[in-house]
Amino acid sequence: MTLLSERIRPGEVAVEIPRPTDAGVYFIGRIRTPWATSGECPKRGRRDGEICRIEVDPFWHPALQGLDKHACLQILYWMHLARRDLLQQNPGGGGNIVGTFAIRSPVRPNPIASSLVDLVGIEGGTLMVRGLDCIDGTPLIDIKPEFCPGKHRADDQNAA
Repeated sequence: MTLLSERIRPGEVAVEIPRPTDAGVYFIGRIRTPWATSGECPKRGRRDGEICRIEVDPFWHPALQGLDKHACLQILYWMHLARRDLLQQNPGGGGNIVGTFAIRSPVRPNPIASSLVDLVGIEGGTLMVRGLDCIDGTPLIDIKPEFCPGKHRADDQNAA
């Protein structure tokens, strides 16, 4: 099921997007959450919410070395079911028309999302985290250590 089938709200403006892309992206794994639809996902995640799993493809497992020293991570992922053609949107259908770049909607030309999550644990190539807001099976783009106020592990303050 693709979200492109969703109807456009009053006042929204869609365009036909160009076919060629400027860059390629390697999906390095998949995110496993309890949510099957975007409507079920918590907005902006909840740091005290459900534990979700980030399953990193075996090829990338060596890149996880040292990650356990960080309490907080920035997770970048590809919202693969989001439409990509809206220039202006009507959030919640309330009539407040805004440009796509003025809101955090998943509907954007390049549907990249970012969440700050708390690292709960690592088991092999799987990270257990709290704070995600995406549907089950979402492609993973990147993982970066992040300093989060109130959370401390040895290297968080020196993270690059």
